Amino acid sequence: MLPADLLAATLSRIATTDKPLITPSAAQQNSQNTLKLAVGQHVQATVQAKVAADVFQVKVANQTMQMQLPAFVRPGDLITLQVVSLQPRLTFSFAASVNPLSTSEQLGSTARMLSSLSQQPIRQDYVPPTRREPLWIGERAAPDTSQLASRLHQSLSHSGLFYESHQAQWIAGARTTPQLMQEPQNLFRPQGAQSAAQPATSQAAMATPASLPAGTESSTRMPTIPEHLQPLVQQQLQALENKQVVWMGQAWQGQDMRWEVREEDARSGKEGEDAKQWVTELHLDLPKLGGVTARLSMNGNAVSLKFEVADEQTARTMGAATEQLVASLTAHGVPVLQTLIERTPEVSR
Repeated sequence: MLPADLLAATLSRIATTDKPLITPSAAQQNSQNTLKLAVGQHVQATVQAKVAADVFQVKVANQTMQMQLPAFVRPGDLITLQVVSLQPRLTFSFAASVNPLSTSEQLGSTARMLSSLSQQPIRQDYVPPTRREPLWIGERAAPDTSQLASRLHQSLSHSGLFYESHQAQWIAGARTTPQLMQEPQNLFRPQGAQSAAQPATSQAAMATPASLPAGTESSTRMPTIPEHLQPLVQQQLQALENKQVVWMGQAWQGQDMRWEVREEDARSGKEGEDAKQWVTELHLDLPKLGGVTARLSMNGNAVSLKFEVADEQTARTMGAATEQLVASLTAHGVPVLQTLIERTPEVSR
């Protein structure tokens, strides 16, 4: 089990809300002209009153407006907002608070909630594609490998698995708001149907934590994770604990693929000293070659290759192509330490 403080620090944002951005109501968008705000600016605001569920009256630089805020906010709180955009809509990020919103009790409840979630049967132990379509949808007989790799990277990057890291990049200016908004945490799924022609409304929505039982004090409010994000948070916990990420989807039409990336212990060159190495594996069941597992282990700047195949004919075919593969990697500045081809009848997964 991961330490509770690590879980809380990494995932408390998701545990509290699935939206980092907040937007004043449409009727108040003209306020930006009198506020003289600039993108990136931090402004202090006072929460004056709660108007409706998760909707508050807030005073920002002598202007009063209504906006959606996390459910734990209370009237009288002093909060800090960061201006994310001025056009087409004035949008803030909930940056910080003068009042300590994350008390020790709340931090403890977050840790308990994440610990409980990590012990539940995992709903989905792999990262699904960000789109329903295959990674490669071109008409060529053989896929463009560079585009295939790029789309695989994009699918994993936009999966939401690295959302907290991407938030840090966004704050540092290394990632744009549109990029952040593509991730599942920012694709709010409201209860009931909603027209696809209203993306701005869903983008501004906030997740509402479950109601407290009668008589429960607000200071012990248990943070909740929106239903549609719970499998993703479980995957984050699994990745942190096991140092492994698994992606499953279609490489091209009709071709399923399983991709694993993990960190492993490896012996370094110095006696008695252990080092870390990254290992990536592709599992495919190809029309002509049958089941194939390709394993690439990265040791510094060099790699070791291992292929597991289902039959002897495939082993001979792969062996004949190994020299060309090694030459190609070497030409791109990637030295190959070792290549190995093994026959493993039950390689396909």
